[in-house]
Amino acid sequence: QQQRLAHAYLISGASGTGKRRLASRLANLSNGTLSQDIFAVGSPGIFVAEPESKSRRIVIDQIRALEHSLQMRATDGRRKVAIVADADRLQPQAANAFLKTLEEPPSDSLLLLLSALPEALPDTILSRCIHIPLAPTGQEIASAEESEFVELLRTNVNNNWSGIQSAYCLARGLQRLLANLRESIQAENAAIFKKEENRYRTTTDGAWLDEREDHLKALNESTYLQRRERLLEVLFRWWSDVLRASTGAERFELPQAVEETTATAARLTTAEILKRVQRVEDLRDQLGRNIQEALALEAALLSVFRF
Repeated sequence: QQQRLAHAYLISGASGTGKRRLASRLANLSNGTLSQDIFAVGSPGIFVAEPESKSRRIVIDQIRALEHSLQMRATDGRRKVAIVADADRLQPQAANAFLKTLEEPPSDSLLLLLSALPEALPDTILSRCIHIPLAPTGQEIASAEESEFVELLRTNVNNNWSGIQSAYCLARGLQRLLANLRESIQAENAAIFKKEENRYRTTTDGAWLDEREDHLKALNESTYLQRRERLLEVLFRWWSDVLRASTGAERFELPQAVEETTATAARLTTAEILKRVQRVEDLRDQLGRNIQEALALEAALLSVFRF
């Protein structure tokens, strides 16, 4: 079976399409290991590089370490596998270093690149990989707030507002959507707590109720952060589609918004689009560091949607 594999594959697809699952399967099959999630437990002869720095980039030192591992002698005749997850996050120097590995791969090695945004990869890397695009599952827009956010983005484009007005209205719309989302989560969990309170008030002590109240607060916050992250994922996919439109791609992650993302692509250069993709990634990082939400959103959307 090893003889049937090429030396490098690019596995692309939106979040949730199974890129890592497929990579784990290929890696396990190629070096004869048991089927397992190599990202979680690791495996002999399988080496992974993924964004780890504060900037969420793959730096050159990671690629050098990966290359060093590939040069080592394989154990038990197994094939060595290198996986670059989120390959579109390669720093330019790291991409250049990895290109040399693609051009002259070590013997008995398999290289797997994973990306939700393959259009951001250099052509020199794309041309040296067999591309395996994974189709959307049809479940990417699964919640009411995600659908509402897509419509908000579409309306923002179709209104033809000026740059500052467009960005400001979008920021206010997203903040309103998030406020409603938080209220909805709190109401749902409060209703559950109320039922528990009525049921257990007479059978447990007050300490239990206090603990449940603390649990409710933590649950509200964790649920909100998870669903906010999904809205940020929609924003990332929107700009990914803008980039796809700029390169003439025919497959889009948000097909209901293809006219609007294509219209946006026509107004910007590829370099300008990539800067906006990076700014969305920066917003994710900022919110992950507990920077004030309203200020972070407004600043990011002003820079991303002000044309």
